Amino acid sequence: MDTRTGPSETTQRTLPSSGPRGATPRSACVVVIHGEGLGARADIGGARVLVGRSQEADLCIAHKSVSREHCQVWRDGDEYRVRDLGATNPTRVNDEPVTEAALADGDHVTVGESILKFISHTSVEANYHEEIYQLATRDALTDLCNRRHFTEQVDREIARALRHGRPLSMCIVDVDLFKPINDRYGHISGDEVLRAIAAQVQRHARHGDLAARIGGEEFAVLLPECDATAAHAFAERLRADVAATLFAPGDESQHITVSIGIAGLAPGRNTRSRLMAAADAALYRAKADGRNRVRIAD
Repeated sequence: MDTRTGPSETTQRTLPSSGPRGATPRSACVVVIHGEGLGARADIGGARVLVGRSQEADLCIAHKSVSREHCQVWRDGDEYRVRDLGATNPTRVNDEPVTEAALADGDHVTVGESILKFISHTSVEANYHEEIYQLATRDALTDLCNRRHFTEQVDREIARALRHGRPLSMCIVDVDLFKPINDRYGHISGDEVLRAIAAQVQRHARHGDLAARIGGEEFAVLLPECDATAAHAFAERLRADVAATLFAPGDESQHITVSIGIAGLAPGRNTRSRLMAAADAALYRAKADGRNRVRIAD
């Protein structure tokens, strides 16, 4: 009996194909491909995109070689254009200094010591860069913003609020007694709880609010144009919603609660670190007062 293993008799048939399916249309964008801000991007929609060192820029490149308001990129009918804004280091397109110029897919825009790549809305690269951007800015478990992206956006929103004299609040949300859930039911069940609570956080956030997972069982929500009183109303709605939900880690139905600390932008807490520290202190008070509570920073 011949027991030698020969070539498989199974043959796969190659099917005719018209080629790759067309990518879903999306906005054109500029992506930092070299230097400070590597990986950062800005979509070019109906409004002009400001590139510069200012925290209020749509694409902030925090390097001394970049002017506060370095250049603008915008859509003009069927084409895209870039305009230098009198930068100390003039804006360059494909290494040529420009005052204003049209952009073609793949053009390189030099801003100080950083290089941006312009990607047209028709480019097959657009979806690739969107995927990379999502991986760099989103929390893989909950699909909320990750801590790094959140802190970058907080700096930008604080600068905007201070410049225009507008209110801004931050909520820090912590799941009460989460460790026993992980210990009793395992991390897979714990992750399911976190995903469910993250979905509630996102559902209560308004358009323009920024929700993030900033730690293991800790979330944060930045509320532009929202003072501490309005933030308290938001936090109470979220707290009550979570408390009323029946979770089922390990298929055992139970209620789980969150504690929330709030801090509003104010003299003495006009930086990210101070604002977050104040919200954290309020969160600790909510925990100390019995959990399942909302507290506002003094």
